[in-house]
Amino acid sequence: MNKPLLLSLATVALLGSNLNAETMYTKFQAMELDMKKLQHEISALKAEQKQLKAEALKAQEEAKEARKAKESDAEDEDEGSVDERLSDLEESLTNLNKATNGSHLKFNVDYRFAIENMQYKMADGSNVNNDAFMTNRLWLNMNWAATKHLSFTGQLAYNKAFGARSGANNGAYETFDWIANENAYDDTLRVRSAYFLYKNDTFITTDIPWTFSIGRRPSTNGHLVNLRDDDHASSPMGHTINVEFDGLSSKFVLENVTGVEGMYVKFCAGRGLSNAKPRISSTPYASNKDTTPNIDLAGLIFVPYDNGQYSLNTQYYYANNLIDVKNPLDPTQGFKTVGGLHSLTANIVANGIGDEISDFLDDTIFFVSGAMSITNPDKNGGGMLGRTEAKTGYSVWTGVQIPSLISEEGRWGLEYNHGSKFWRSMTYGEDTNIGSKLAARGDAYEAYFTEPIIEDALSIQVRYTYIDYAYSGSNGFFGDTTGTPLSMEQAIANGLGDSVVDTAQDIRFYIRYRY
Repeated sequence: MNKPLLLSLATVALLGSNLNAETMYTKFQAMELDMKKLQHEISALKAEQKQLKAEALKAQEEAKEARKAKESDAEDEDEGSVDERLSDLEESLTNLNKATNGSHLKFNVDYRFAIENMQYKMADGSNVNNDAFMTNRLWLNMNWAATKHLSFTGQLAYNKAFGARSGANNGAYETFDWIANENAYDDTLRVRSAYFLYKNDTFITTDIPWTFSIGRRPSTNGHLVNLRDDDHASSPMGHTINVEFDGLSSKFVLENVTGVEGMYVKFCAGRGLSNAKPRISSTPYASNKDTTPNIDLAGLIFVPYDNGQYSLNTQYYYANNLIDVKNPLDPTQGFKTVGGLHSLTANIVANGIGDEISDFLDDTIFFVSGAMSITNPDKNGGGMLGRTEAKTGYSVWTGVQIPSLISEEGRWGLEYNHGSKFWRSMTYGEDTNIGSKLAARGDAYEAYFTEPIIEDALSIQVRYTYIDYAYSGSNGFFGDTTGTPLSMEQAIANGLGDSVVDTAQDIRFYIRYRY
């Protein structure tokens, strides 16, 4: 009875494994036919399930009657056979529930077309632009709940500039692991996230709900930055970290033992770069002293209070063995290790202002976030951000999102952030093609409105982003080669006036389908 279901899943796997244009149409046809067969089978299974439920109810009644008869000695009936039949029926129902409801891989689609007008003013006053940069972005999301405690989530991603193919427009660092699926540069389908999640309502013998997860983590579009992206928030706070990552996390909800609403702590760790030799070598995957060491990150998120309307959220992490390019003019020379970075974030969020003052304020979100970065230079690495001693950077970010003034479901927003001279975040994966606004050493302004077109399946967004840089290096690495902050005057004096951006702006329109 399960073979057609397995064949259907095989078809899905085959389709996802090779999305060449030549075979796409025929594969979708095959998928459609197979899905119709699957629908017929599910209908039959549900009918059988309905019948089994009726039989199970009848068996339960028989069991009750048997127990009553045994207790009163009114008749001598073998109750065991009824209970055995009931157990078999319940097992059949469980299997049918798995087949028709929750335990098979489920897919959903998120497709976005965007067109952007991007303008750059350089430090020397010259201008660089792209009047119509167009992209296709596709996310194929998958979920599988094996049990009520254990589930799997994955996402395949495709982010392509119009007219681009694999290898055609690749820059030196476009395939860097932290941003592999965030850059629009080729037509390759990649794994953006893949992880399992275990959850339970008790930890050992304590009344502490907890989770554990490991895999390719969903560490982009995090807390607060998800508002303008119109996405569910992943766990990291987007003010200081927004990159793809391989790692693990474990969350412990402390509300039951502390009595404080919404309190929890979440531990996270991961590896951002692996130091290993190639497989085709005399010592496959052994450490390679000639390349960058392992980059590891560890931290925690602590939420001391969250009642659903007002929340206080904090985050700390430390990343070691961070890098800079040896020679920006010759990427083949690779990276050098420059040191580590401490990062701290805290924010206050109001998800609704006041208590029923007005419907408008009830549906308004306001937040303020502050962050700090502290470098820990390696003595042999040549310094971090152009300095051999530790430097502290600061950033503040505030925003408001209000209900649409033209529709019931739309959302409009305004945001502002400022970063100091030595501010450094790890937000390379931010969905802003002119560069991460939250990494800016200077001021950034943003306005957007998101409106539904057809229910929640089709939506549009118009977004305007303006960044006024006070110093260079906002989107560089962590050393003195690309991370040194230079004022516009210093950039000109060093002959970099035509390569250092003074201001950048981006007007973006997208239309997005999700189902």
